[in-house]
Amino acid sequence: MLQVDNLSCGYDSKFVLQNINFKIGDGELLGVIGPNGSGKTTLLKAITKVLKPQKGRMVFDGKEISQMGFKELAQKVAFVPQSSAAGMNMTVEEFVLLGRIPHRRQFQFLETEGDQQVAEQAMALAGVLELRERFLSELSGGERQLATIARALAQEPQLLLLDEPTAHLDIGHQVKVLDLVRKLNHENSLTIVIVLHDLNLASLYCDTLILLKEGKIHSIGTPEEILTYPVIEEVYRTPVVVKTNPVVSKPLICLVPEAILKAKSNQLNRTDKG
Repeated sequence: MLQVDNLSCGYDSKFVLQNINFKIGDGELLGVIGPNGSGKTTLLKAITKVLKPQKGRMVFDGKEISQMGFKELAQKVAFVPQSSAAGMNMTVEEFVLLGRIPHRRQFQFLETEGDQQVAEQAMALAGVLELRERFLSELSGGERQLATIARALAQEPQLLLLDEPTAHLDIGHQVKVLDLVRKLNHENSLTIVIVLHDLNLASLYCDTLILLKEGKIHSIGTPEEILTYPVIEEVYRTPVVVKTNPVVSKPLICLVPEAILKAKSNQLNRTDKG
């Protein structure tokens, strides 16, 4: 569905991404991870034409993205940003119906009955149908994020891009959002690329991971292949302990505070001297 070849792009002639190459097949769930500043959000901006590549090409469903208009691209690719629409003075239903704009005909100013049906289906899928008459300002952060996903689904995309959709959410809403993402992928066969900071969430929910380091692809593989102690220590430059999640047999990353490391080191030194 999406092929990225030798992509390089950045801001003000400064390269953030360099020589990026990967493919994502129809129906895959791909996670993008990496330290702050490694280029995760920049990659999504390039795919959605917000950022123009300096080099390379991206082919979506057999057509180069550079040759697609914004409306055509928005009919096939939907984007869920990090920030929610907290300040927008509109109801959930009005907000979700914005996702139908790419499908409007010329001189069409009002939603059709078909648009309304698609929006209702999107709200039902995202679990916010009962909130349709609530204002966005009245919702919790997790509810707004689900509404934002519903708006993206109203675009009827073939590819869904999500940029850290669990940022600033409590663990209950994190699970709810990512359970929805996995359901859309497994049951609706929606192809998804999701940027995540939390390595344990990436381990649990993603089939394949791309690990970025300083604007380049460090490695691509399954969570079991990518989320190992040597790789994490090299890329994130922090000590961790990697175990196996006892419930799902996926990598479980345990952080080790610096104070504990120092205490353990001092203890070992005293033992050696003794």
